[in-house]
Amino acid sequence: MQHSENADRSAALRKLVYAGIFAAITYVVFTFLSIPIPTPGGGKVTVHLGNAFCILGVLLLGTWYGSLGGALGLVIADLLDPVYIVEAPATFVLKLCMGLIAGFVAHKLGHLDSQTDHAHILRWTAAASAAALLFNAVCDPLVRYAYKILIIGRPAAEVTLAVNLVVTAINSIVSLFVVVLLYMALRAPLRKMELLS
Repeated sequence: MQHSENADRSAALRKLVYAGIFAAITYVVFTFLSIPIPTPGGGKVTVHLGNAFCILGVLLLGTWYGSLGGALGLVIADLLDPVYIVEAPATFVLKLCMGLIAGFVAHKLGHLDSQTDHAHILRWTAAASAAALLFNAVCDPLVRYAYKILIIGRPAAEVTLAVNLVVTAINSIVSLFVVVLLYMALRAPLRKMELLS
């Protein structure tokens, strides 16, 4: 009984550490490997792969740890950038929801953790990523639009919405390919090294 409890605690602690690592990776990817695009009113939107690493964390770590790791990484990026700091609460909610959607599709519907069939894994990885990124492509610009109306006023929000729709669509398409490629490349080696359950 005691051994089982210790093993459960050890597994939870390991996933928490991995979630922290994914938060750090997501932060670094968003902050240092992105292309900022200035918008009228002193704002900016960014072409980045942060969303890809949010979803990759969910696929590798599971729904909750992966979602929290990715969301926290992008929130930290927002909090450390004067342009994005006011959007940190919206980022947390949006990226957490994106991760939960990816996790639901991958782990609840596709049973990704227990599969060995390469074609099944590829299909459900793509489906989970596409569902999460579709949510992000639609909801992220709209939620940020509503959020900006409350904070910076309607005219600037309308201009930002148009740019944000295009940039978010680009981010989503690129992220879809990156997630699928990275997950398919990392899944087997990480399982072999027993770094994943």
